[in-house]
Amino acid sequence: MSSSASSLGRVVNGGISFWYADDGFPAPREPLPGDATADVVIVGGGYTGLWTAYYLKKAAPYLRITVLEQKFCGYGASGRNGGWLYNGIAGRDRYARLHGHEAAARLQRAMNDTVGEVVRIAAQENIDADIHQGGVLEVAYTPAQLARLKEFHAHELAYGEKDRELYGARETAERVRVADAVGSTWTPHGARLHPVKLVKGLAAAVEAIGVTVHEQTPVTEIRPQHAVTPYGTVRAPYVLRCTEGFTANLKGQRRTWLPMNSSMITTAPLTAEQWDAIGWAGRETLGDMAHAYMYAQRTADDRIALGGRGVPYRFGSRTDNDGRTQAATVEALYEILIRFFPSLTGVRVDHAWSGVLGVPRDWCATVTLDRSTGLGWAGGYVGSGVATANLAARTLRDLVRQDSGQAGATELTALPWVNHQVRKWEPEPLRWIGVHGMYATYRTADRRELTTHSVQSSRLARMADRVAGRH
Repeated sequence: MSSSASSLGRVVNGGISFWYADDGFPAPREPLPGDATADVVIVGGGYTGLWTAYYLKKAAPYLRITVLEQKFCGYGASGRNGGWLYNGIAGRDRYARLHGHEAAARLQRAMNDTVGEVVRIAAQENIDADIHQGGVLEVAYTPAQLARLKEFHAHELAYGEKDRELYGARETAERVRVADAVGSTWTPHGARLHPVKLVKGLAAAVEAIGVTVHEQTPVTEIRPQHAVTPYGTVRAPYVLRCTEGFTANLKGQRRTWLPMNSSMITTAPLTAEQWDAIGWAGRETLGDMAHAYMYAQRTADDRIALGGRGVPYRFGSRTDNDGRTQAATVEALYEILIRFFPSLTGVRVDHAWSGVLGVPRDWCATVTLDRSTGLGWAGGYVGSGVATANLAARTLRDLVRQDSGQAGATELTALPWVNHQVRKWEPEPLRWIGVHGMYATYRTADRRELTTHSVQSSRLARMADRVAGRH
């Protein structure tokens, strides 16, 4: 039997995520009992919806706020992600082109501050989410990756991130001993956390301050002043869509944001000897500069949780039910693990799962409030939602308060991602062909860079970026 076969023989596949297997499922909340009214209705009980409810209620305790969640709070990406609380934001370079460099730099500074904001509120609300501020380390292990890494590092400095550091092979190994790593870049604006502990704690905090949360209540249609469910309609002056990767399930939203699939595995807890061989004492979140990139963390109980794209998209914008992942994807993620840490060959993988994230056609995260209808939304985080959802929620709070006359414009309402408009995705089968073709091209580009040792990034990847509209 091969080492991978023995390591993957007893994997728990699906069950939402390892994070729920580790921390347990929440007690179910009651569904909507019938027609209702509110001042603000929030559709979606993930990070974006819960943070929005939290900040709105804190700012205006008299507001009647209702959150409607189709399954349970944290069922989607908020309960399945890699636990990267970091300062990356989708679309920054496009916003620089549209609104100027300084506007995009303001957005980046707001994201840098957001990491500390989440840590602060978690402590204030006594949410123990296994948060460790070790920063983010992104490594390169081919000449082409190293060239991209240096370019990326310089790019981040140009947006004002003066506390970012660039490392060579030796300094990288002193942090984490990734096989063949030739360099890395590190930012302090990042933390590892347990996603489910955060979302469960946030849901409890929201209820404690008087927000009404209804679970098991799928919203089938959103229209001005109405959130329609099978159990009744909630009427409110403001209806805020916070559905991220599940947006395509709503009437009329099939092509708004593409539900991109991402998959993860967790190992069994590693021994002290295994950690001695790897390093990683700083518990940084770990990524790479591959085109089809990976992301990983060292968990509080000393596992490695590692993710990547897997099967990137299901035809017709379908989403899974319980996070079950194809065997080939589990095998591919295990191979990445061993590629990074050969000394872990044969280590047991305990859990595998998948989830979806929201991808707009131009790959730009957005926050919007239509003042003529009272409809608002936030999302399209393209995988950077753990922190971005918090900034989006505070921005939605300010937009609602400004529109209702409770407050004036703020620094957040002037950020360039506010009210950004983007065209819809192509109809099927074009978007299925496009997304699968794009990721097949990225993987081919990564393989070529590994075998050719060229300093130049593969032309294939640059071509895929242009076709996808990522740049």
